[in-house]
Amino acid sequence: MSQIVNGAGLSIGTRRLIAIAAAVIALGGVWLARDVLGPIAVAAVVVTIAHPVRFPLERRGWPKWLATSAVVALAWAILAGLAVLLVVASAQFVSMVPDYADELEQTAANLIAWAESTGVTTDATASVAGVLDPEQLVAIAGDIASAVLGLATSFFFVLAYVIFMAADAARFARAHPVFGSAAGDEIGGRYFSGVRRYYVVNASFGLVVAVIDGLILWGLGIPIPLVWAILAFVTNFIPNIGFVIGLIPPAVLALVVGGWPLALVVVLAYCVVNVTLQVLVQPKFVSDAVSLSLTLSFVSVVFWTLVIGPIGAILSIPLTLLVRALFLEPDERMATLRRLSGDSPPEPVAPPGGQG
Repeated sequence: MSQIVNGAGLSIGTRRLIAIAAAVIALGGVWLARDVLGPIAVAAVVVTIAHPVRFPLERRGWPKWLATSAVVALAWAILAGLAVLLVVASAQFVSMVPDYADELEQTAANLIAWAESTGVTTDATASVAGVLDPEQLVAIAGDIASAVLGLATSFFFVLAYVIFMAADAARFARAHPVFGSAAGDEIGGRYFSGVRRYYVVNASFGLVVAVIDGLILWGLGIPIPLVWAILAFVTNFIPNIGFVIGLIPPAVLALVVGGWPLALVVVLAYCVVNVTLQVLVQPKFVSDAVSLSLTLSFVSVVFWTLVIGPIGAILSIPLTLLVRALFLEPDERMATLRRLSGDSPPEPVAPPGGQG
């Protein structure tokens, strides 16, 4: 029995199969507890971003409790800013839908007529046109408003988690010299600094993209450009597919108010701006920040969305980095998996005297 517990006598394949089965069970538990774990993950990420503000304050002689209060205040400010953006965007969207009901119905009818003329089946055209059905959009708008209101309860939990996590972060920092290890501190430091760099890079590029996209839509006369600018900012935190998610609503609305020419202009403008910044420039900075392969970044979005819901798309990179930090980085035998995940090998240490 002890041999089975210790893994002795089991083939490598069997041990790996048991590990995969255990992982599936653990992820099933995470999925069942996603409504509880989602707010905790959000609070943890926000505290990770805000935590460094305490260091310059403590160096200036601030009491630790006051520095912790500053961390909490900054975290709350970040959350409040995101909440305001979501509330403003959802309110404008809800108020916009009834104003364009006639245009939506006409566009849906035109799409059905065009699709049927090309030989597409009636069921398929009805499904496509249903996306532009005003009643359907009003229902979606109502669901969005209800979801935003439903987030209020979770939001208050997140605010409470922030207080506790900020206080614990200060206590754990003081405990490292006694309980920490050099290897553990190095891995933890890499993880937390990587998460901070990732969100700083994405927020910076997201702000630039949102401003440019918003100005383009405003210049083209697309309704509620502020909502689509906010959407562009938020979806910038979703690796690889965020650009497409942020493009679809304004492109559809351009089709409704201006026909195919205006919709094509919006798509081309988004492609020029977003492909240039988010595909050609931003990945270099993100790769330097987190060292994840493009394939794993894309899979992370789908995987964590399945596990903990929509918030998993925005938290996908930090959650994947956490799994790597907990299970791959401490084990030297996992070097191959770390390389496959995109982790860069450590820089070789030059011998004394600079001789090779």
